[in-house]
Amino acid sequence: MQKYKKGSKKLLNAWVSYDWANSVYPLVISTAIFPIYYGTLTDDYITFLGHSFKNTALISYITAFAFVILVFLSPLLSGIADYTGGKKNFMKFFCYSGSIACIGLYWFNLNNLNLSLTYYFIALIGFWASLVFYNSYLPEIAYPEQQDKVSAKGYAMGYLGSVVLLLINLIMINFPDLFGIIDSNGVVAEIKAMKISFIMVGVWWFLFSQYTFYYLPGRKYYKQIRLSDGAYKKDSNVIFSGFQELKSVWDELKDNQTLKTFLTAFFIYSIALQTVILVATYFGEAEISWDEGEKTGGLILSILLIQLIAVVGAILSAKMSDKIGNLKTLIILNIIWALICIFAYYVETSTEFYIAAGFVGLVMGGIQALSRSTFSKLIPATTKTTSYFSFYDISQKLSIVVGMTLFATIDQITGSMRNSILLFFIFFVAGAIILIKLNKKTTLNPSIGIDIE
Repeated sequence: MQKYKKGSKKLLNAWVSYDWANSVYPLVISTAIFPIYYGTLTDDYITFLGHSFKNTALISYITAFAFVILVFLSPLLSGIADYTGGKKNFMKFFCYSGSIACIGLYWFNLNNLNLSLTYYFIALIGFWASLVFYNSYLPEIAYPEQQDKVSAKGYAMGYLGSVVLLLINLIMINFPDLFGIIDSNGVVAEIKAMKISFIMVGVWWFLFSQYTFYYLPGRKYYKQIRLSDGAYKKDSNVIFSGFQELKSVWDELKDNQTLKTFLTAFFIYSIALQTVILVATYFGEAEISWDEGEKTGGLILSILLIQLIAVVGAILSAKMSDKIGNLKTLIILNIIWALICIFAYYVETSTEFYIAAGFVGLVMGGIQALSRSTFSKLIPATTKTTSYFSFYDISQKLSIVVGMTLFATIDQITGSMRNSILLFFIFFVAGAIILIKLNKKTTLNPSIGIDIE
């Protein structure tokens, strides 16, 4: 039984709090401390499965492979979740497995690279798989007129929460003696502090998610099969039925031209967006000319700058969408992203990198929050929200597979990330063009910019 009604402040805050809980993973693990730890631990080229890989290319390939698995796993689980009403349990499973794997990263080392990369792989799966179930709650807990602000608030709280933990980690890394962390077993105190930060991410993610899980509605049911004698029984073939549930949504989606076009645009600009977010720190670590002793502190400062400005960006994008509609706002954000890619290609000094980071933060929060709420508004009134969001999720994950594979391949062949960054300019421009066409051929609606079919 749901504790609070749809649209209630308590329920909305509980949903938002999962952004606070899980966002420490993408900041500390994907973006900030782990990339620096990984860069410190590895040489430019390392051997994995008998082959020599550029270190940044290897982690990009592992990331892309994880998203290939997610592309096949998420829709199946989404169909089952909608069929059984068990999406809350799926969300819990991936949240908990991801948080445990983050703790496992404490033991990441080159002597046992296979197991170490497995921890990285499972943590990534846990984070992204939990999001499809989390995002699918948005149309269930918030009314259409609330969704832009609630989605933006979620991202804003996530950015703030992750910054809080990152600052604690930074103090611990820079002043390990204050925490009783000392050199031991050949591991310097700063590196040991980084390893402890991975444990803190897992614990943070697990603990703060409990507030969300307590209040989010959780329904468990099985559709009934009518027998020949007129009686009913539970349909125990949930896997087959999950596929059927997903197929029914696919059939509905094929007839919704507006939703299909939006997903196409989202997929294209996400190829660039998600890859830039995932590789920004690796780019700064490898491509920027830092002064002596400036690199680690400079990278962390850049990341903090992105996160804090992203809070403002998410809020501003929600306000802008109220004025001009979701689509026009997304078009503007894509154009700004394209210009950032051109600028980033020529960035060489730390000052230029800080400037690029500031602009990335301003548009990152806005485009992520608004993409989620726009899709939420476009889907029809249905109980199959998880299955619908699985297609949003598939678009995002496939875009990461394509983006990371392109990035890793160009990086491996040319030995430089710059050409990959310039390539992403094309994807942002293409995304903007599709959104412009979608906006022109649909009837304007003040709340979103288009008529909802």
